[in-house]
Amino acid sequence: MVIARVVFFAAVTVCGVLFAQEAATTMKPPVTRKVLLKAAIDPEKPVSTVEIQEVTMGPKQKAPLHLHPCPTMGVVTEGTIAFQIEGQPVQHLKAGDAFYEPANVRVARFDNDEDTPAKFVVHYLLSKDDRDTVRVPTK
Repeated sequence: MVIARVVFFAAVTVCGVLFAQEAATTMKPPVTRKVLLKAAIDPEKPVSTVEIQEVTMGPKQKAPLHLHPCPTMGVVTEGTIAFQIEGQPVQHLKAGDAFYEPANVRVARFDNDEDTPAKFVVHYLLSKDDRDTVRVPTK
């Protein structure tokens, strides 16, 4: 009877070890998170809708001086973008880089300076009164 118990517990232990090894090799890796951007949004700006757009810019395409009536943020998914908030240094964003454009702040550059298309996903944080996502100032 003692030998039967020893054999039983040995078998259970071996099965447990084998199961753990199998699970470790077949299970997907754990979920990981990486902060790309943390931006403070004006607390007085109510957000009722988020509009998400994928934008593709052709080779050497340049955006005009513009602003957004709402906070805007996004991530470059392909290519590179020369990004500049008016009065600040130019940033060169590549795939995986995030950007933030505060509401009503002039964006001097958002240009594809490369010979290949650039693509980004942008999130517009709209209030119930916002109708436009982009404005080009006349002056």
